Amino acid sequence: MGFTIAIDGPAAAGKGTLSKAVAQHYGFGHLDTGLLYRAVGARMLDGMDPIAAAKALLAEDLAREGLRSPDVAQAASKVAIIPEVRAALVDFQRAYARRAGGAVLDGRDIGTVICPDAEAKLFVTAIPEVRARRRYDEMCAAGVQTDYETVLKDTIERDHRDSTRVDAPLIAAGDAVIIDTSQLDIDAAVAAAISAVDAAHARITP
Repeated sequence: MGFTIAIDGPAAAGKGTLSKAVAQHYGFGHLDTGLLYRAVGARMLDGMDPIAAAKALLAEDLAREGLRSPDVAQAASKVAIIPEVRAALVDFQRAYARRAGGAVLDGRDIGTVICPDAEAKLFVTAIPEVRARRRYDEMCAAGVQTDYETVLKDTIERDHRDSTRVDAPLIAAGDAVIIDTSQLDIDAAVAAAISAVDAAHARITP
């Protein structure tokens, strides 16, 4: 049986970078579940019905260029509130989670809905101002024309939409370890995550 690490949290909290580092540390597979919703969001922007897009999603859709753009990020958040879209993507995520050799999944409902029985659960967060600054810096580095206030507004709106949706809202699982990265660099955040996973493994190891 595999070992599943569920890592949830809001946008730009650092969970993606942290998840990749944790997966590499343990030699586990890594799935950025947000890419599934971004891919569906991109198809919606193309004019496709989001439910149909979710049901027809292909692996190559996850490698599509532009999935990290602000427009696609907003579209992803919008399609993620559609129950039929979420249902269409659940089986793929759960199958990946139990892959042989272990898996790290990061998203917004992994520990609460997709993998409630995950052996280790983390919730990575940071205050909106810090997350908006990180996203703003990333966008500027990528040549995207925007300003910090706009990014902060978008961040707060997305947080509200993600945390208040009826189906699988963004909340920390009751047994998740909270890691606030507001004042942590990536090395410190990864160290905290590895410590939490090691502790979880020790609890279930005879």
